[in-house]
Amino acid sequence: MLTTLKTSYTDTRAGDLAWALGREPLPALAELDLELPRARVQLRLLGASHQVLLQDTDGTTCSETVACIPGSRTPLPLGVSKRVDDWEYAFAARVETLPGGSFAGRAQELLALVADHPHGLAGIFPGDPHAFTAMLVQRLGGQVHWRTWHSYPQEGRLVVTHTRVGTRVREPERVGV
Repeated sequence: MLTTLKTSYTDTRAGDLAWALGREPLPALAELDLELPRARVQLRLLGASHQVLLQDTDGTTCSETVACIPGSRTPLPLGVSKRVDDWEYAFAARVETLPGGSFAGRAQELLALVADHPHGLAGIFPGDPHAFTAMLVQRLGGQVHWRTWHSYPQEGRLVVTHTRVGTRVREPERVGV
């Protein structure tokens, strides 16, 4: 799903993004509710980037926010690995710097990918067709994966994240040791 967001472009530098786990739902400009096998996911576009809310059939929840969060002291990490209840949570981020023509082409490619995907949500910020936040989610086995792209055309930067949340792999019990 592709939408034009009705807000100003508030997070105008890739370096302003912060990461948070476990935040309450923030006001969203666009949402996409999805039912995946054994999980419900809500993709949320914020005026300051994205939030993903995940809930499994047992009621376990996970909330990830990547946005310009006033007062946040947690900058966007390159990687995080944590336990969230019975889940393993893994997050990775990278910043791509692309020259002008390459940036516009990559932006169009990503928007086309997400716009027609049944589990995708993308929002374009007014004033620049290459200023966007896009998200895709899928379930693979016992894990839910999502990828996000946050574009900063004035810097020629694209912030790419990948998150994986899944059930913890338990060690088999040892008998007679």
